[in-house]
Amino acid sequence: MLVIVAPGQGSQTPGFLAPWLELPGVRDRAEWLSAVAGIDLVAHGTTSDADTIRDTAVAQPLLVAAGLVTLRALFPQADALPHSVGAVSGHSVGEITAAVAAGVLSAEQAMVFVRERGRGMAQASDVMPTGMSAVVGGDPEEVRAALEQHGLTPANMNGAGQVVAAGTLEQLAQLAAEPPTRARVIPLQVAGAFHTHHMQPAVDRLARYARAIEVRDPRLPLVSNADGDVVQDGQEVLHRLVTQVSSPVRWDLTMQTFADRGVSALIEIAPAGTLVGLAKRGLKGVETLALKTPDDLEAAQRIIAEHGAADPVPEQPSRTPQEDQ
Repeated sequence: MLVIVAPGQGSQTPGFLAPWLELPGVRDRAEWLSAVAGIDLVAHGTTSDADTIRDTAVAQPLLVAAGLVTLRALFPQADALPHSVGAVSGHSVGEITAAVAAGVLSAEQAMVFVRERGRGMAQASDVMPTGMSAVVGGDPEEVRAALEQHGLTPANMNGAGQVVAAGTLEQLAQLAAEPPTRARVIPLQVAGAFHTHHMQPAVDRLARYARAIEVRDPRLPLVSNADGDVVQDGQEVLHRLVTQVSSPVRWDLTMQTFADRGVSALIEIAPAGTLVGLAKRGLKGVETLALKTPDDLEAAQRIIAEHGAADPVPEQPSRTPQEDQ
């Protein structure tokens, strides 16, 4: 079974979109998505510097637009996607891209939604200096205790020995000065404490807009990053897109669902690399591909031919709290 995944904020690098714009039709598509979002995503994906694309209001629309144009390059015929892919999922803002791939949202709806998500989260981040740091390695219980000691939230449980801590910059500095035993603390290129209570104003904003958004039920299984469940109702997908802004991302449970359902290959769409890295450590034996540039399309098509057209992921019962520990 093949799964397609979309990365979250922090995976962007200066100029990453440039090689994709050389493909026929991609620049036109990117310009259209720019018009919908009200942001020059072509410039931000080609010439803007790292500080500029670190801005939440820029980074989030840029990531979703990049995912959408590379997804279309991978599947020029949109109808081919649900017949080739067993499931889709996205990490944090990448779940919006996954929702488009699953047919829940249109590309235009996604760009408006992510524009408001990025603006709302940027404004929430301006209330006080906050951020996120990856904690790699260490004993899980010691890591959890260290985060609790410093008042930090485990905002992303990524599996493969990685937890992302979120909170004020002062709290993160204290954690870096006193890291858990055998753990590294790595600051991330994000501008706020995402997936924590600090983002509640953005949740309230998106909830108001969501009341006016018409969605469709997924045309293929969408694995939620909130708990690893397969969501089959479009309204539930939209609800989760709203609430995830202030809720932890459980990518560990998402990967566990992939494993439980027999995934044999995983392709991460651009700007790729982060989720493939986690999969290599957490999904042993699964073939992975980071779709970074058009040069990777040939390898991606081979993977689709060899691993696609499998039975889709069946509906999964909700986990109990004990199973989530």
